[in-house]
Amino acid sequence: MKILVVNAGSSSLKYQLFDMDAHTVLAKGLCEKIGLSGAITHKRPGKPNYEADYPMPTHNEAIALVLKLLTDPEYGVIDSVDEITAVGHRFAHGGKITKSSILDDDTMHYIESIIPINPLHGPPAIKGVNACRALMPGKPMVGVFDTSFYSTLDKKAYVYALPYEWYEKYGVRRYGFHGTSHRFVSAEAAKFVGRPIEELKIVTCHLGNGSSMSCVKDGKCFDTSMGLTPLEGLIMGTRCGSIDPAIVPFIMEKKGLTPEEMDTLMNKKSGLLGISGVSSDKRDVEEAALHGNKRAQLASD
Repeated sequence: MKILVVNAGSSSLKYQLFDMDAHTVLAKGLCEKIGLSGAITHKRPGKPNYEADYPMPTHNEAIALVLKLLTDPEYGVIDSVDEITAVGHRFAHGGKITKSSILDDDTMHYIESIIPINPLHGPPAIKGVNACRALMPGKPMVGVFDTSFYSTLDKKAYVYALPYEWYEKYGVRRYGFHGTSHRFVSAEAAKFVGRPIEELKIVTCHLGNGSSMSCVKDGKCFDTSMGLTPLEGLIMGTRCGSIDPAIVPFIMEKKGLTPEEMDTLMNKKSGLLGISGVSSDKRDVEEAALHGNKRAQLASD
């Protein structure tokens, strides 16, 4: 059985092809700059990488290129797309969905309905599914949801101290994110100490450009740092994390920002970038250093 796994972002698409019988990765890669110039890196264990610029106006072209490379006589690892049994899609937000699910029409309609609480990650993930559906009709599409790991949270952990009708009418609650990572890390920690996870209390950390922490007791998550969106919690690469909520209307009034502009500021221009003035991207650090930015020089060192 061969499973293609897809993680679609707004302008990128990561993929891996697994041989489930042999427990091996046959190929993996990254499509970048979708909607712009387009570029792909395609990797196969033990063989040279394939890297090229390639026009990808939409995710459809990106998926088409991935399938072409996977079946290419020189760079491919399978003879035909027919060898792919199913496609797995990573979703940051599943709303009320508590487990991995077949992405049928009803499920996709629900995922589309929760875009208001998942505006950053929902639309590109949906585009990835639709692109795969168009190019691989009839193949089972399965969604794996980061939020499903947090289906074990008690109500006291996920209900905010806000008007309760907001939870009932709009779904305003703590959902938690990076769930696939926290599930894996907690299981690996249990293996490392040689004890059943059902007997342990574990704090798990997902640290990167996006960061979060979770508490796992007896194999079940009972608290986490992220909330309605991945913005809450720890300071991150470009996300502010938890702040005094009164800052939001204060700055919106001072700078005349719209809700969308304020959301962008907190998600993409805050965090370590906001504090330091430099990006975690090494190229940005080097460019800033060339212009005499002392903080960038320190980060580069």
